[in-house]
Amino acid sequence: MIRTCPRLIFALALGAALAVAQRGQPIPQQLTFTPYHASGIYDIGETVGWTVTPGPVTPTYAYKWTIRRNNAVVLKEGKLDLSAGKDKIEITGDQPEMIYVAVEAYDDLPGAAPAAAPAAPPAPLAAQVAGPGRGPVSRFTGGNDGRNTGFYAVGAAVAPAKIGLSTPRPDDFDAFWDGKLAEQAKIPINAVLTPVQTDVPGIEMNMFVLDALGSQAHGYVAKPAKEGKFPAVIQLQYAGVYALQARGVAQRASEGWLIVNVDSHDKLPSDPSGGVPQGYQAVGNTDREKSYFLNMYLRDSRALDYLLTRPDWDGKTIVLMGGSMGGQQSLVLAGLRPETIAAALVCVPAGADTNGDLHGRKAGYPNWPSNNPDVMKTALYFDTVNFASRIKAAVMAGMGFIDTTSPPAGVWTALNQISVPKEPLPMIESDHDNITPQKGSACPARQREILDLLVKGGEFKPDGIRP
Repeated sequence: MIRTCPRLIFALALGAALAVAQRGQPIPQQLTFTPYHASGIYDIGETVGWTVTPGPVTPTYAYKWTIRRNNAVVLKEGKLDLSAGKDKIEITGDQPEMIYVAVEAYDDLPGAAPAAAPAAPPAPLAAQVAGPGRGPVSRFTGGNDGRNTGFYAVGAAVAPAKIGLSTPRPDDFDAFWDGKLAEQAKIPINAVLTPVQTDVPGIEMNMFVLDALGSQAHGYVAKPAKEGKFPAVIQLQYAGVYALQARGVAQRASEGWLIVNVDSHDKLPSDPSGGVPQGYQAVGNTDREKSYFLNMYLRDSRALDYLLTRPDWDGKTIVLMGGSMGGQQSLVLAGLRPETIAAALVCVPAGADTNGDLHGRKAGYPNWPSNNPDVMKTALYFDTVNFASRIKAAVMAGMGFIDTTSPPAGVWTALNQISVPKEPLPMIESDHDNITPQKGSACPARQREILDLLVKGGEFKPDGIRP
């Protein structure tokens, strides 16, 4: 699902380290939070709140809490008092918004043994643990956000279907992108396929290279090794620079799909680096003609061009899939090419509400600096929110209510621009999917359900917020 921080925490090594911490060594929790509404969703005027109780580990720390609107505007602060066995944190929801509550250990309780400093995390992780909403590296342990720093977070939504744009859509947005697609359409695809061996039986797989505007698109394409026409899936990648997993592509094909797995970068999918800078998301971020995301999005569209030429596509079903930056690219491609996409299934999609920091909303990846007007102007041309109104496909989107990489206010904003039915999937206890993978498991599970339906010829019909 979204894999991340303002970083390349999306990087595989970090994602693996956090997943091990989450799954292999359970993080102790001194606090339990019970929301007033189990759904985590409230109407305007309702009291948003949580009952806080000790446990399952006996508390040894004192805690303070801060309630923020959209994880940006401080609304209320206080300290927990569990002397009576429980306490509460609450506030009235007075407008469409996401409520984010940070609960931080700040001292030892009287009579409790002082906390021992936790073992230092690996250097790449240590560099990323600190940050707004995450808590600094500290001597405290425990928590519910996957980091073991004595930090807890809870979140709620107030009238989320009414969260609107924080920044107007550029007047020339459609003209800019329609022009780029028209330029790319003049370039022959020139597909070059190289066979790839796999131990998954009954599969035909190739590596592809395609000519695109300003770069080349690369990836894997696979299908069942038999005659026929197949529904198609385009898999788009989360942030970072890494080799794609060829075996996973073959496994998807074994389920009956024609799958196109697109590398986010102009490099061979088997290459773990390709000379791509680790900070690629900042490249050209002051100029829409030079932004790294311009060619990335055009490569995604070129992969779709190639898919449409294949005689083994069934001519009907194309599904876009991805998490985090892969979800970002999926929503973008669904908006760029609305006439061809049947469904977009995304988990914690990044890249929404990029100007949020200017308007009382904490922005997430790609974490472009809000103090640079040229960056903020450029960002609007690559923001999923501004592609969303073009989307005609059925969309399922999972969002973590305490996610600071793909903040849920931005995800809701994007979904609210889509005029056709969609299916928001709230995950009220989840941070980004590489931070709290177990708490975000509902989204990949829902993706699998929908794919199983579609590959058998069924139709995905979104019916609003999924409980």
